[in-house]
Amino acid sequence: MKRLHIHIGVENLCKSIKFYSALFNTKPVKVKPDYAKWMLDDPTINLAISTRVKKGVNHLGIQVDNGSELESVRERIKEADISLFNEGETNCCYARSDKSWVIDPAGIPWEAYQTLKDIQYFSASSASESKACCNQALTAQ
Repeated sequence: MKRLHIHIGVENLCKSIKFYSALFNTKPVKVKPDYAKWMLDDPTINLAISTRVKKGVNHLGIQVDNGSELESVRERIKEADISLFNEGETNCCYARSDKSWVIDPAGIPWEAYQTLKDIQYFSASSASESKACCNQALTAQ
């Protein structure tokens, strides 16, 4: 199964959690001091909000359940001759994931990724490592 991912930068996490919980009629599955995430089945969305990124839509993505689905997405992108940044395994948004990034024609970053496991810190840099989080890897190219 594939799930649409949306990451939105917010100014006030508490107000935003209240808003999105009311909008989707459910509480987030993960809440941290700077981050919250909903894994919705109706609509099928992984919605993340955080105070760590610029306010507004930060990036969009496709979350897959397994490595073969991720490889399929990567192959379609390559076959369409679209520039792909394969980040590989990285720590971001309180999770360890295998990720690839593209930029759509409007300039919006999209990630295709498989979540491998939850972790206790936001990104590698917040755990004193050097890899970037979210679409920061694209801007470093």
